[in-house]
Amino acid sequence: MALNDGNMIPQLGFGVFQIEPKDTARAVGKALEVGYRHIDTAQMYGNEAEVGQAIRAAGLDRAEVFVTSKLNNGFHRPDDARKAFDSTLQALQFDYLDLFLIHWPLPTLYDGDFVSTWQVLEELQRDGRAKSIGVSNFQVPHLERLAAEAEVTPAVNQVEAHPYFGNEEVRDYGAAHNILTEAWSPIAQGRVLGDPTIVDVAEELGRTPAQVVLRWHVQRGDIVFPKSTTPKRIEENFQIFDFELDDAVMDRITSLNRGEAGRQGPNPDTFDYVPG
Repeated sequence: MALNDGNMIPQLGFGVFQIEPKDTARAVGKALEVGYRHIDTAQMYGNEAEVGQAIRAAGLDRAEVFVTSKLNNGFHRPDDARKAFDSTLQALQFDYLDLFLIHWPLPTLYDGDFVSTWQVLEELQRDGRAKSIGVSNFQVPHLERLAAEAEVTPAVNQVEAHPYFGNEEVRDYGAAHNILTEAWSPIAQGRVLGDPTIVDVAEELGRTPAQVVLRWHVQRGDIVFPKSTTPKRIEENFQIFDFELDDAVMDRITSLNRGEAGRQGPNPDTFDYVPG
């Protein structure tokens, strides 16, 4: 998919959230073997080094793999953000990052100032060390503030999104302002896989429930990166481009949306976790 800065991003990637560092290189190595060329990590996941290790071990050219990381919540002050980005490149042993995100807006911390943090990311893009820059968990008012006070429009906004929580207001804002939506927790950490609608569609199509949900994301334009440490599931999650959901099925899945009641992660307006 084309980002608003002209760079390209694979729509399907592999996520490493909550994968222990000791298991990360093996899981990422399997994903790369299967064909994934987009890996999503973060400073707070604690496994950036292992992601870099797996990519080198796979023998792939650096330019073949799109890698994202995200700024630790403890490093929003501009000088801290610059040092944190340096640490990310050191951990990965890369010269550049394909995409760097502000992980959370943290509007109740740092005097509510995420704009100066964003301006550091703009610097990183200008000097070429971050090819693309974006945000994660930003609500519409946060995005509107960046539009008013910053120079660069985020390339992506990575937010919680799944059939139980469509996050449509944020997605609609992104669509209107050329900001692609990345969906984290795309299968609601497995909660949607037993939903009768999802199970019925999967049985009708001869697919797994996870494949159906991931296909729904892809058809509605989300960038998605399922996580698994199970080789069979890593393979299955990649096999979503040889079938389509018709409009009626898409609507059935979309209608599972529970609005705010379906959100299972923290609300970005109040989330204020900073690692100790």
